[in-house]
Amino acid sequence: MLDLVIRGGQVVTPQGAGMWDIGVQGERIAAIATPGSLPAEGRVLDATGKIVVPGGVEPHTHLAHFVGMFPDEQFYTLGPEDDTRGMVFGGTTTHVDFCFIRPNQLDLGAAIEQRASRWKGQSYNDYSFHVALQGKLPIRTFDQIPEAIQQGFPTFKVFTVNVLPEHPKRPPYRLDFGRIGHAMQIVRDNGGLMVVHAEDEDLVQFNYEKFREDKRMEGANLPYVHTKLSEKLAFRRTITLAGEIGAAVYFVHTSALEGVEAVREGRALGLPIYAETLHHYACFSAEDYKKPQGFCYHTYPSAKWKEDQDALWSGLVTDGVSATATDEFPTSLELKLRGKTIEDVTGGNLGAEARMGIVFTEGVGRRGMSLERFVAVTSSNVAKIVGLYPKKGALAPGSDADIVFIDPSIRRPLTKTDFHVSDYSPWEGWNVLGWPVTTILRGKVVVNNGTLSGAPGDGQLVHRRIGGDVLSRPVA
Repeated sequence: MLDLVIRGGQVVTPQGAGMWDIGVQGERIAAIATPGSLPAEGRVLDATGKIVVPGGVEPHTHLAHFVGMFPDEQFYTLGPEDDTRGMVFGGTTTHVDFCFIRPNQLDLGAAIEQRASRWKGQSYNDYSFHVALQGKLPIRTFDQIPEAIQQGFPTFKVFTVNVLPEHPKRPPYRLDFGRIGHAMQIVRDNGGLMVVHAEDEDLVQFNYEKFREDKRMEGANLPYVHTKLSEKLAFRRTITLAGEIGAAVYFVHTSALEGVEAVREGRALGLPIYAETLHHYACFSAEDYKKPQGFCYHTYPSAKWKEDQDALWSGLVTDGVSATATDEFPTSLELKLRGKTIEDVTGGNLGAEARMGIVFTEGVGRRGMSLERFVAVTSSNVAKIVGLYPKKGALAPGSDADIVFIDPSIRRPLTKTDFHVSDYSPWEGWNVLGWPVTTILRGKVVVNNGTLSGAPGDGQLVHRRIGGDVLSRPVA
């Protein structure tokens, strides 16, 4: 007995795109069948004229996190109950946030449990957490990594840089390369993957010092502090270390041509190296910082220039950039624009709701990206890399019934009413060539034609396990 039948759409499956019907039983896909062959049992949704894809998997969010840009402030980003509502409107059915481990909080299990309790009953979509290792952690802390992996949290985030100048009230982000290498070895031996924010610490901190001395503190100078060279040095150093150890690496928010080139070269050698970029980086440049509200486009590292945007789109459309993410850091517009200098412009973006629609518009609509590649960079590649596939990221029998309809006939500028998270969106005014209109989470229709029927308790914590092929060679 089928609970839901989807008919009439162009369906993108792991075998390719075609006209198929989808049968859903309970929370999972029961059948992908020829048109008209499934009985009209339960609810029937007409997807005629729509493109039907797996629910988006967003690999990089920061919800309900301390902002910490100003030493005396106590602001937090919006929580899952706010931001994930926007995600399901935008076609994202799963996201991966972070659980931070710092020198004053050394019990990984307790930290994960505390983080999960904040989410329980508060997310409109399914979720998991990367474990972020920060600061000068005692070496014994790393002994807990195998247990975290066994519990279903196999991805470990590290920073090679403190993205802002040091301040007594600001916790250090950076993990030294000795500890990164030690973590890589343990993660490699236990079926995990390293998630790396890669910039060169010495270069970035020197640039902060030099620009401060030269009194060039305007926030528009951020691309000259968080430079293309910094990304090149850190990516190549990290890839060299991972290659010697045999560890798999996923680079977050790749921003520059130099990062794309380093990843492509590593993958050409057969190394399990993966990169994400942000649709912000691919669509906005350093020139946008000069606009009246230009810092709403900023995250760390900074946006770069046209040659970098071209490289990012080349990697997304062909190969070299495996995924799109957001570095989601949802705040009010007032807080996002409060900072004015290179030392206090708030990082992170508000874009998870727009990710699927913008990548479809700019990738498929304007650059000829295939539908299969669109699914790869918005869903299936991430699901493979972080250990969710084929439960997530595939329209296939046995997979979770996370399904999205995209209407390619929607062609208009986006307005404020298209968004459901904060009091602004960086994407207001963007001309789109297609937009998500229906979102199904594990068989439940949570958004349909602009109407929300989902609830904060719909989302569940998802435990993950990464396939051995992902950890041994570049398969996504």
